[in-house]
Amino acid sequence: MDFVLDALERRLWPRAGLGDGRAARWLVAARYAFALLRDFLRGELSLRAMSLVYSTMIAVVPLLAFSFSVLKALGLHHDLEPLLMGFLTPIGPRASELTQRIVSYVDNVNGSVLASVSVVLLIVSALSMAQKVEASFNFVWRVDRPRSFIRRFSEYLSVMLIGPALMSVAIGFTASLASDAVMARLEGLGRVGHWLAGLSALAPYVLVIATFFFLYVFVPNTRVRLRPALLAGALAGAVWAAMGDLFTSFVVNVTRNEAIYSGFAIVLAAMIWLQLSWLILLLGAQLAFYLQNPDYLRLGQRTEVMSNGLRERLALNTMLLIGRDFEQPSHGWRIESLAARIRIARHLLEPVVTSLMRAGLVTRTAEHRLLPARDPRRVTVCDIVDAVRTAERDPHHAPAEDWNPTVQQLGDAVEHAIRAALGARTLADLVDEDLHAEGALQRADVSSVVPETR
Repeated sequence: MDFVLDALERRLWPRAGLGDGRAARWLVAARYAFALLRDFLRGELSLRAMSLVYSTMIAVVPLLAFSFSVLKALGLHHDLEPLLMGFLTPIGPRASELTQRIVSYVDNVNGSVLASVSVVLLIVSALSMAQKVEASFNFVWRVDRPRSFIRRFSEYLSVMLIGPALMSVAIGFTASLASDAVMARLEGLGRVGHWLAGLSALAPYVLVIATFFFLYVFVPNTRVRLRPALLAGALAGAVWAAMGDLFTSFVVNVTRNEAIYSGFAIVLAAMIWLQLSWLILLLGAQLAFYLQNPDYLRLGQRTEVMSNGLRERLALNTMLLIGRDFEQPSHGWRIESLAARIRIARHLLEPVVTSLMRAGLVTRTAEHRLLPARDPRRVTVCDIVDAVRTAERDPHHAPAEDWNPTVQQLGDAVEHAIRAALGARTLADLVDEDLHAEGALQRADVSSVVPETR
C-alpha cells in the first residue's frame, strides 16, 4: 500500500517541494483527495474514531440525561426523542426501538440520579467525552496543548447548557417547515411557493452542516478560519447525509443477519454507524486543516527533519521578529503570520518556537500571540542558539568523561569558536542592528532616485 501511495505522491507532486500554487485546479483537487485517502488508509483517524465510539457508548446516557434535564427546565424536553431518532435513522427499521430504549434509560437516570449528588459524575462523564473529542481534533490540527481545565470546564459546560436548547429550536423550526399546513400555504404562492418548498427540504442538511461547522471552529484548541471550516463542514455534512442513506439500504438488505446476532444486531448496527459518523467528522476536520494549511498536504502526519543550521537560523529569525515587534508594538506575531513572514512552512517553524518556549525565551498569550519571555537585553544570542541545539538532547547521553579524548577536544573547540563568534551580543543588539541596516537601505533607495533637472 505504501508503494502505491508513494507512486501517486510522485505523480501529484512531480517536483520536490511543498507544491506549486500555480497548479491546475484539477491537480489541486486531486492533491486534497489524495491527502484524505492517504490519512484514511494509514489508519490513525480510524483508530481515533473507534476510540470515540467506545467513549460515546459509555457517555451517551449521562450526556443525554444532562441534556434532558436542561431541556426539561426550558420546557423543551419532548424534542430530545426526535433529535435522537433523526441521528439513528440510518440503522434501519429498529432505530425507533433503540431510541425508545435510550430514552427510557435517560428517564431512569433523570429520576433516580440527577436529583442526587451523583449529578457531578454525569457532568464528569460528559466532560471526559468532550475532552477525548478535543484530543482527536487537536491531533488533526497538530496542537500539542489542550485547553486548561478551567477553560475546558467553562466552555464545554456552556455548550452542554446552550447546545440542547439551540438544537431543539432548530429541529422544531425544521419540523414546522415540513408540516402540512406550511406546505399548503407555500403551494398557494405559486412558483415562488414551490421554490421555497424545495428549499425547505434542505433544512435538515443545513442543520447538519451548521453542526459540523460549529465543531470544526470550536473544538480544536487553535484558531480555525471560518472559510475552511465552512467548506469542510458542507462537504462532510453532505457525505454524512449520503452515507446515511447508503447505510440504511445496507441495514435493510442484511436483516437476515439478525438470525445470527439476535438482539445484538441493533447494537452492532449502532456501533458501526457511530464509527462511520466519527470517521466522517474527523476526515472533515482533516480537510479543514489542509484548506487552512496547504503546506501539509504532501507531508500529512509525517515530520520533516531539519538540519541544525536551519533550526538555528529559524530560531534567530523568529526571535529577531518577535523582539522587533516588542520594541515597536504593532500587531503581535502568531505562528501563521511568522511562517508567512519568514516564508517557510508552518510545520518547520512550530518545533523551533516550541524549543524557544521550553527554554523560557518566548511566551504565548491567550490570543496565541508570541512575546519575549524576558527583557531582550537579558536574552543573549548564545541562549537562542542553545535553545534549539539542545532541544532534543537525550537526558541519558554519555557524560563528557566517556567521550573519546580527541572527539571531546574537537567538540570543545567547536563550542568555543561558536561562543567566541557570538560574543555577548543580545537580542536587543540584534534588533538595533537590524533597524539600523533597514534604515540605511531605505536611505540608499531614496538617494538613488535623482530628480530630473534641466
